[in-house]
Amino acid sequence: MTSESGPGRAAPRGLEAELAAGLASLEARGLLRALAPPDQAPDLADFLSNDFLGLARHPEVAAAAAAAALEHGAGSRASRLLGGGSPLHAQAEARAARWLACESTLLFPSGYQANLGVLCALAGRGDAILSDALNHASLVDAARLARAQVCVYRHLDLEQLDALLRARRGARRRLVVTESVFSMDGDLAPLAALHELCERHDAWLIVDEAHAAGLLGPEGAGAWAALRRPPEQARRLACRIVTAGKALGAAGAFVAGSEILCRHVVNVARTFMYTTAPPPAVPGALLASLEILREADGARRAVLERARRLAASVGLPPPDAAILPFVLGAEERALEAAAHCRAQGLGVMAVRPPTVPHGTSRLRIAVHAHNSEAECQRLIDALARFPRALPGAAETARRAATLFVVGTDTGVGKTVVSALLLRAARAQGTACYWKPVQTGSENDTETVRRLAEAPAEELLPPLHRFPLPASPHQAAAAAGARIELGALEEALERMRLAHPGACLVVEPAGGLFVPLNDETLFADWLARARPAVALVARSGLGTLNHTLLTLEALRSRGLEPRALFLVGEPHPANCATLRDLTGIEPILELPHLEPLDGESLERWLARHDLSGIFAP
Repeated sequence: MTSESGPGRAAPRGLEAELAAGLASLEARGLLRALAPPDQAPDLADFLSNDFLGLARHPEVAAAAAAAALEHGAGSRASRLLGGGSPLHAQAEARAARWLACESTLLFPSGYQANLGVLCALAGRGDAILSDALNHASLVDAARLARAQVCVYRHLDLEQLDALLRARRGARRRLVVTESVFSMDGDLAPLAALHELCERHDAWLIVDEAHAAGLLGPEGAGAWAALRRPPEQARRLACRIVTAGKALGAAGAFVAGSEILCRHVVNVARTFMYTTAPPPAVPGALLASLEILREADGARRAVLERARRLAASVGLPPPDAAILPFVLGAEERALEAAAHCRAQGLGVMAVRPPTVPHGTSRLRIAVHAHNSEAECQRLIDALARFPRALPGAAETARRAATLFVVGTDTGVGKTVVSALLLRAARAQGTACYWKPVQTGSENDTETVRRLAEAPAEELLPPLHRFPLPASPHQAAAAAGARIELGALEEALERMRLAHPGACLVVEPAGGLFVPLNDETLFADWLARARPAVALVARSGLGTLNHTLLTLEALRSRGLEPRALFLVGEPHPANCATLRDLTGIEPILELPHLEPLDGESLERWLARHDLSGIFAP
């Protein structure tokens, strides 16, 4: 990517001005990215690439790619369905099928296209996709594009997945989607337990083996192969996606499954049907790397042993594969640590939001067969300057300390529930309440103060006050102002820093899809902040549709409510239906309290335990 600057270039206008403002906002928050200069990479010890076994530079692999290009051409000229590709494509697919012990494989140009193609080919309207919260962006995007109902379960939380599968039993088809080794945390999914859940609930398992293939299992055939299950014990495994651009040292990705599944994908997956086939050099390289890979037990052992020794030396738990997450918390600390490592001749990448949740910025350390002991020691010495955050502590602390009270609509009782939650949180420790945007003449902050009987210093002032009683974006426009997502995020971070250890109860205006400005919904903020959530809905007529739609929108963004409050005259049938369909626990009925005062709220709290809502 090149750019021009200097006195001869005019100031940006129109679209360029808007884009420049967006880039400036990213830079102000420490999230601006730029392409790394590849010509400097050879000068650095490689702890950042995914070429775990060094096959990308293996002479035999490079020679096979060159020979394939010379014989079959530099490009594939067309999609496979239009006769593009070469005989090497089918040969590589057959060889990969033998290696992975499956009936058939299909070669895509990239892992991203493979994930999009498979999920969109297997799921659609009326289906349900259940996705781990830490799945790779390609799986997240694929699930959204498939037009199925998407439910995101907490990372490796089998209990929640079980509940969600039970709640989705009316779906035509249920797909459980997971990475086997997760790309940022490097931990291993419990594939056997996931398969058993799929058997129990008539669901299908899809496993992305991007960071396990080549390293785990017999002949490096991946984490599923490491289970050594015969075919009759893998009845619910729909397919695996085996990325070829990492340990395999080339490019593309294999979809591995039954012969019928692969034929279905050929006929339905748009990212296969309507894209030019990978150039012949890719399957040529793969034919060579697959042969080398099958005999690479020594290199695999070297990577895994080196990763475990390195992890132990920097205080990390034993890794499941080659990825070590050195979590530092703040974006600035991760960037500083990466720059220090680079100054020591070490190639280590800082990973920041939105790739990882806020508060969990890190160095993502990838260990390779070609890393020397001297390079590892230099890395250990460099990291000694940067005390890491406890594993998962930053995200756990932020989620536990920030609770957004989300309503299915305006006027459903969020303010009263916020007061209840503030009272309950204060009983467990320090707590604060914040209404980021207040519209109209009402003062929800004062109402919460009165009902929670909290001191004034625990009621934080709104960032914006607008006199017009309308949605935030309309009220702001009427006042000649604009609500910026970056400003809200910065204000939330200031609140957290100013009240360490306190539970922050946040009450937004309106429902989940209320616009903050012309481009941004409240849901967009939630998706980025990833806080704990309490959902508030009416108890009576109409609540089923509103609540289920809001819940689907939350889950598609990786957010699972800690509780559901039904406000109004108790409606046993609606409560029972929502308990059956949502799997949320607890569901709490809050009748209209008379009088509505602190004493009434305290009596209700005496009969209901809310401590689990604030638990990490």
